[in-house]
Amino acid sequence: MNGTGSGLITYNFEYERKLRVGFIGAGGHSYRNVYPTFQYAPVELVAVCDVNKDRAAVYAKQFGAERSYSDYREMLDKETLDAVFIVTAYEPDGRVQATAIAREALRAGVHVWMEKPTAASTKEIAELMALSRAAQRYVMTGTKKIFFPSVEKVHEIIHAPEFGRPASFYLRYPMTMPELERRQDLRQVEDLLDHIFHPASILYYLFGKIERFSYDWEPVNGGSALAVRFVSGVAGAVHFAAGIAGSSPLERLEVVGEGCNVVVENGVKVTYYRKAARPAYGRAASYLVPDEAAPLYWEPEFSLGQLMNKNIFYLGYVQEVLHFCESVLEGRAPVKGGLEASLEILKLFEALRTLPPGHAAVLNA
Repeated sequence: MNGTGSGLITYNFEYERKLRVGFIGAGGHSYRNVYPTFQYAPVELVAVCDVNKDRAAVYAKQFGAERSYSDYREMLDKETLDAVFIVTAYEPDGRVQATAIAREALRAGVHVWMEKPTAASTKEIAELMALSRAAQRYVMTGTKKIFFPSVEKVHEIIHAPEFGRPASFYLRYPMTMPELERRQDLRQVEDLLDHIFHPASILYYLFGKIERFSYDWEPVNGGSALAVRFVSGVAGAVHFAAGIAGSSPLERLEVVGEGCNVVVENGVKVTYYRKAARPAYGRAASYLVPDEAAPLYWEPEFSLGQLMNKNIFYLGYVQEVLHFCESVLEGRAPVKGGLEASLEILKLFEALRTLPPGHAAVLNA
């Protein structure tokens, strides 16, 4: 398999088979982080669409598309496409624009890659699932965090026999929520909806479905602390650390197994503390443990002009696009970022909109 399977990247011009794709959306995020991934993916960009016709034309020229449109329905009708990429915004009432566009794309018979959030409700996810099955076309959401090399390494480590059973975890991510009364208005929880896909996708990728959770909320910054238990038995804490300094790293992840633990700092630094006996208390003169039990440590190198130190690689953008493209070309549903994951994330989102602080909710019995 090309792409990330071998650890080596294939450039766009080296692929023999490519997907004919259209891109819906011409904003700053897609310009910085999504269109550039096509340099390394089996993609033939056929058309670009944006409500701003002039912007669509500029993006088409910049990224090598043949045509541009201001109406995505016209693009779907006129172009012969294998898939569409959707990176759009929100409706005035807080709904996700991409949800309705994805429905139209599925009805037109094309596969869909869409930036998170997939939708604003579990009902909308169920509708997309039904359309996806009927059309026999795949839908994948851009949940980049689970394609971080660091998070993929954690997944590999915690599922290795020497780690034992994953038992507990801690995850920090800066996210805010308004007071409970305001959460009924979808427009007031746009930040929550926009960002919850990041930590929640990691949790689903590593541990599966949440069984139940409870939380406490603070009114100063709108931060919160969640106590979470998974169907798999893993238990842990999620800290939505709203109010941290702008100079602070955003994230921290730690998973504890049986005599081992692994930590990710700032999304890129991975430390694996392997099984080791503590030095004898009151007697040991050195903090060093035997080499065969010493911690393992990984951090990117930022001096050379390598692919691995480009942000679209260590932030998982290229990898998620490759996963989608290769899945479609091989005729299989994406393993990561599918609608099943979005459903579980939206269950958590809906519970946080209605659950009072200090109470518990069961998401999966």
